[in-house]
Amino acid sequence: MTDAVVRISKGSFDPKNYNKIHRLSLEAAKILTPAITPLRGLIYYHASVDPITNTFVHVSVWTDLEAAEQMGSLTAMQTQRLILEKAGVTFERIANYGPLWKIEGEVGL
Repeated sequence: MTDAVVRISKGSFDPKNYNKIHRLSLEAAKILTPAITPLRGLIYYHASVDPITNTFVHVSVWTDLEAAEQMGSLTAMQTQRLILEKAGVTFERIANYGPLWKIEGEVGL
């Protein structure tokens, strides 16, 4: 997996909108999970919302850059982004990182 790519999408929002963004993010999972799961090269996907920093992040790991870039043209993802922007989310530029090193272990969630 030397060519794996870590894709980070991050947004921030006003603290008063936390509950709304949290709810919209949970609702988005119902739409995004079936849209993202069959994409070529997906290794891992994780979405989180933080009430302390009033940010949310989507972290995904892909087999290669081309696979990671599928997310940019995924209609379901574009639609969800518009919904979150209308709710007051400001997105940072999406970044795709080629890992320099890693640690793997068993983690129970």
